[in-house]
Amino acid sequence: MPTIILDGNGLTIDQVVQTAYDPSITIDLSPEAVGLMNDSRRVVDEWVDRDAVVYGITTGFGEFANVTIGRDDLTRLQENLIRSHAVGAGEPIEPAIMRAMMVLRINALAKGFSGIRVGTVRTLIEMLNRNVIPVAPAQGSVGSSGDLVQLAHLVLAAMGEGRVWRDGLVVPSGPELDRMGIAPLKLGAKEGLALINGTQMMSSFGCVALHAAQRLARTADVIAALSVEALKGTDRAYDARLHAVRPHPGQGRVAANMRALMAGSEIRESHRHGDDRVQDAYSLRCIPQIHGASRDAIDYVTRVMEIEINSATDNPLIFAADGEPIEGGNFHGQPLALSLDFLAIAAAELANVSERRTERLVNGALSRLPRFLTSNGGLNSGYMIAQYTAASIVSENKVLAHPASVDSIPTSANQEDHNSMGSIAARKGLTVVRNLASVLAVEYLCAVQGIDFHAPLKAGAGAQPAHDLLRRHVPHLDEDRAMFEDLQTAQRLIESGEVLAAAEKGLGGEVG
Repeated sequence: MPTIILDGNGLTIDQVVQTAYDPSITIDLSPEAVGLMNDSRRVVDEWVDRDAVVYGITTGFGEFANVTIGRDDLTRLQENLIRSHAVGAGEPIEPAIMRAMMVLRINALAKGFSGIRVGTVRTLIEMLNRNVIPVAPAQGSVGSSGDLVQLAHLVLAAMGEGRVWRDGLVVPSGPELDRMGIAPLKLGAKEGLALINGTQMMSSFGCVALHAAQRLARTADVIAALSVEALKGTDRAYDARLHAVRPHPGQGRVAANMRALMAGSEIRESHRHGDDRVQDAYSLRCIPQIHGASRDAIDYVTRVMEIEINSATDNPLIFAADGEPIEGGNFHGQPLALSLDFLAIAAAELANVSERRTERLVNGALSRLPRFLTSNGGLNSGYMIAQYTAASIVSENKVLAHPASVDSIPTSANQEDHNSMGSIAARKGLTVVRNLASVLAVEYLCAVQGIDFHAPLKAGAGAQPAHDLLRRHVPHLDEDRAMFEDLQTAQRLIESGEVLAAAEKGLGGEVG
């Protein structure tokens, strides 16, 4: 059983997603992390012992920061914080994302700036390792004092007062902790605040969405190459010389992919001479420019996320070497809010241009293929309504791509007067990315059907294997049939990485 060792600095997006979806993966703390956590906890204990006035440790929270709390009430203060903040609404966050949220919160605490006891963190580790996953509603975070609401629900479950997932059902956490032999949390000074001040809801959704977007962006190049082949488009627009004089990194990578995917295409050779079309439409000719811009956006989001998941994001932060708390705003989700809005826009654009290629494939006036990709049109509707589905989804994405980060609403009696709305950006970002997979699946079905009409000619080195993969699972559409299962199969092949793997096997190298 693999174990990921957390030290607050080296966690990767891949590890977060692996932990989210694979309960056999366990986590533990590095010895260095344990030492740093103990150092910061000693400082907190010293402040409590001498009745120092420190925000969130011996005072109330937010607007109540000017209320000093007596030593006898410090545990009650922290527990009341959790109970009062666990006030989420809406549907529960899916268990995989809650697992990601847990590993991200543990990693932030492992940095040793939060003043939390190691034993408290080990309770969360034991819950995660034994797949006792808290239930938290999706709505309620404004993304600035951290994701207070969702993290409070997480901690409430660890206290034995909330709810957890068990075999797909929601059950009370107290009996489940007892059944699993896990002692409920008893919070000490500062610990409630340390556990809920953070950006881990935003970043858990963000990691899952980003990981999927990275794969889908590469897969989009493969499916686009299939469409170009089916439409007998030219590969001239992917010439390396053209892209060298406008050297955006993503553009160059996509152009190189298109050249490699179409290399050796018999279909391309069949119309290299004598084709009366001077230029292809933008959805084909500008694939490097359009896909490439989304690639660059995804790379930017990756850099932000890699920093965020290894950051200390609560308040105040404890600098043990100086014996000093510093009150600040590392919990503010603005970096995530902006970048996850950008991720939604980038994914929506990949879907937009995919749907435009689908339209060209099914439109006989544009494709020079049978109308709606069926040989017996009229009696059969072919892929007519598949394009409707793609059109519907891209229109939904246009609504979801409106940035959440341009909004703000004050909270806590205007003490928290600018909020990032990063949790909203994160949730809708994941929805847009998942929608992208559906839109690409429609294009995949149509492009492969279009290539069938060019038989016995073969597509290029990377495109043909992707074509053959679908045909092993979905037969050519000769007569109309219920297409829902075909679409689900195509989407599964895309999301699992099988389409990408097939193309890369044909190329003998990566789709970059």
